[in-house]
Amino acid sequence: MNEILNESLKIALIQSSLHWENPLANREMFNSKIEQINDSVDIIVLPEMFTTGFTMSPRNIDKREGIITLEWMKKMAAAKNSAVVGSIAFSDKGKNYNRLFFVEPNGEYQTYDKRHTFTLAGENKEYTAGTERLIINYKNFSICPLVCYDLRFPVWSRNTENFDVLLYTANWPTPRINAWDALLKARAIENMVYCIGVNRIGEDEVGHKYPGHSSVYGPLGELVILSGKEEVSVVEIFKNEVDIVKNKLRFLNDRDEFNLSN
Repeated sequence: MNEILNESLKIALIQSSLHWENPLANREMFNSKIEQINDSVDIIVLPEMFTTGFTMSPRNIDKREGIITLEWMKKMAAAKNSAVVGSIAFSDKGKNYNRLFFVEPNGEYQTYDKRHTFTLAGENKEYTAGTERLIINYKNFSICPLVCYDLRFPVWSRNTENFDVLLYTANWPTPRINAWDALLKARAIENMVYCIGVNRIGEDEVGHKYPGHSSVYGPLGELVILSGKEEVSVVEIFKNEVDIVKNKLRFLNDRDEFNLSN
């Protein structure tokens, strides 16, 4: 009988406070945290808008900072031989985006622009919403990265491409953290995938507090890890666990068919 290869990914979740609208300080801070990761990991995940905090004033950020941060991500990915992922406030052709970058160790990268801009904070007025999902194939895992408020919209998160991992990077505040916990678990269960959420911690300059709760849920909704403090958590996920659940239960075969329109 042939041995079944159980492929895995080791993922570092960096849950941190952020320096307000200060990309240089944040890059230096994350540089230190990344250098201290002793495990050999496959992916390093940073919070949403990890160079600025959740600012609604992108005009305060030098337009060159996006490219500078992208080059920094390439440097970190190469140094740790790990993909680095997180979103930043990014200026492109006269428009601002909450843009997630997935940067591989060889310097290649893919991008996703946050689809659901947070209207309660006026994000829709300052940042252009994305229109396309991104599915990344990395080390034989299929990964769908999304950003914060996207978590509230199950249609956009729906597993129509048979991916293995949903990955959310966020600035999710304390008053609504119960929703964060519940929705991450729900997205895992309904899509039969690992669901990973990386949130920030601390308080920002406009008074919003963030409790962390960076977490990983398995394909049946089982809690793998949850953090409530400033730390780097390393977790290993296994592709066979997703495949076994999908093949045994086959719930996705009964999903509703639909088309998304922009």
